[in-house]
Parts: sequence; C-alpha cells; structure tokens
Amino acid sequence: MIRLILQTRHLTLSPCRPEDRNDFIALEQDPEVMRFLNGGHPVGHDESDPGADFLMPRGDEQHVWTARRMANGGFVGWFCPWPEGNGSAELGYRLRRAQWGKGLATEGGSALIRWGFESAVYDRIVATTMAVNQPSRRVMEKIGLHYSRTVHVDYADPIPGAEQGEVWYEVRRSQWRGE
Repeated sequence: MIRLILQTRHLTLSPCRPEDRNDFIALEQDPEVMRFLNGGHPVGHDESDPGADFLMPRGDEQHVWTARRMANGGFVGWFCPWPEGNGSAELGYRLRRAQWGKGLATEGGSALIRWGFESAVYDRIVATTMAVNQPSRRVMEKIGLHYSRTVHVDYADPIPGAEQGEVWYEVRRSQWRGE
C-alpha cells in the first residue's frame, strides 16, 4: 500500500520511519501518556512487551503515521489506522502531553478517517478506549465516531478504571458521507 504524506492545518502526517523510534519511546516513558494503557508505567527504551494489548511503535510499522507540527517539524505523536480485515480499520493515536488540549488529536484523527474512507476504501473505522478516558472519548466523538458498545474484560492485573470497561466507537463510510 502506498501511503502519501497528509497535511492538515497544523500537522504533517507521514509514514513512520526508524528515525522516529526515540520520539515514540519517549511517549511511552510519560506516565500520563501511558495511564489508560498500562496504568501509567513508563516503558523503557529497550523494553517491548510482545503480550501488550496496545501498539508500541518503533518506526518500522506499516500502518503508523508520525505526526509533526507543520510550522517547525516538532514531534506531536502518532496515528494508526490498523487494518482489521473485512473492510475495517481500528484507529489508534498517542500524543505528547504537551500537545494535549490543542485540537491536534481531532485534526489528525479526522485526516486519517478521511484518508481511510477515500483512499484506503475502508467501510468502517472503529476506535476503543477505557470508559473512564473522557478526553479520548471526546476526540472520538469530534471526529465523527459514534458510541457502539461497552465491553467488560476480566484482566489478571486490572488498572484503575478497568472495572468500567472498554468503550467502542465506530463510523461507517456511508454515515461519514452523510448517506
């Protein structure tokens, strides 16, 4: 799959490269960034948990896009429309804490939904987060995803808030187009 560089008002989204590795790892060392993924435990530079149920990009993942500020090239985070099969993709994203609350998750997520429906020809895009992760839920709603369901999973070592479940949001291409 050929991936183009996408530009929004404030961001450049480009296929990740090995040169992005240190920026990706720095995200995982911030306890607040990791709060709703593993309870806020920093992931070390050389650590990688093959059993983790969340993506830890290292710069060579085919579906990960690096987000940088268009004005100065500063690292913002990453976005990923991960193909799920049957015409679906799961949208994931992670941003540096210094970039939170500036509309950049909404801007990048919207750009990848547009790309997913217009270029990758996905029929459905989903996203999930912990029910207690209100900021991420607001982003999902702002980019046009609709609440679908809550799933409760019995984790061996649950993190705070896990008892409220994981929420699923989705949008179909026909909804996105307003059909």
